[in-house]
Amino acid sequence: MTRELHLYEAIREAIDQCMQDDPSVYIFGLGVPDPKGIFGTTLGLQQKFGRDRVMDMPCAENAMTGVAIGSALVGLRPIITHQRVDFALLSMDQIVNQAAKWHYMFSGQKSVPLVIRMIIGRGWGQGPQHAQSLESWFAHIPGLKVVAPTTPYDAKGLLIASVRDNNPVIFFEHRWLHNISGDVPKESYTVPIGKGKIVLEGTDVTIVTFSYMVLESMKAAEFLKERGIHCEIIDLRTLRPLDTEIFLSSVQKTGRLVVVDNDWKTGGIGAEIVSTVVENNIQCLKEPPQRIGFPECPSPTSPALSVIYYPRAKDIVKVIMHVMRREISDSEIPSMHAGPLDIPDISFTGPF
Repeated sequence: MTRELHLYEAIREAIDQCMQDDPSVYIFGLGVPDPKGIFGTTLGLQQKFGRDRVMDMPCAENAMTGVAIGSALVGLRPIITHQRVDFALLSMDQIVNQAAKWHYMFSGQKSVPLVIRMIIGRGWGQGPQHAQSLESWFAHIPGLKVVAPTTPYDAKGLLIASVRDNNPVIFFEHRWLHNISGDVPKESYTVPIGKGKIVLEGTDVTIVTFSYMVLESMKAAEFLKERGIHCEIIDLRTLRPLDTEIFLSSVQKTGRLVVVDNDWKTGGIGAEIVSTVVENNIQCLKEPPQRIGFPECPSPTSPALSVIYYPRAKDIVKVIMHVMRREISDSEIPSMHAGPLDIPDISFTGPF
């Protein structure tokens, strides 16, 4: 049985079902029991499961991550929720030097079944210290798994898979995705970690992307289709381990590659994808691969700077037209965006 849920509701249902199925699962984080419930993802959980399993936490991210790791080592399955990826930076020592390494250092005799939810992306003038997208940092670390779902269906399935996994998983949520909706089965299910999916089939150019930029890529592809250019869009879903086969096969077919990243280009996921294609099958490329990402400066606060900082569908169109050796002027491309520039569309209302 499926019904339509917002992405935040799909995440909340995944946590709820995991906690019902396994008493070792618990969740805590800054604001988890608050009235807004982390964009609505944790609303009502404390009332249902009690204060011993659904907890707030002090502003002591490093210490609390250490508590979670310790509990995971003795049989519990903690979920830590951060309102921003920026806050998780205070716990990098625990994540990178402890959680990611125990299984390796103790010859597989110990595991850390830990999920850390991190919220990324722009919105409401959050600025340099509250709107970063640092996925590539975590995807660089052996021992961590890193997922970034786009749809409500994938969000629920990947979160359940992450909680059941015996390794630490970093679970990225873009704040502009929480209010999108889609069909989600009522029953518990999993989406495999490490598997991407083709969300749009095409023959002319491969777009590899993930998280919110899938939506912008879809808008661009719709515009380009009217001009005879058929894009194939791949949603990675998982950033580590990376599903290389899915985009290698696609580029073999199309001969063209555009990577739409959700982060800075330098040292990012886009660079990893391009290098993988070049190392494995450079002969299939008809044109040089292109990357789309953020400018090399901190995330801005003001709407005026945000307009020129964050790539949108219009930017994707221009790059793909260049790859296809077709000319197009800015005036020929509509904005493909309704409402204020600091929200994805006029239906988006927060909560903050």
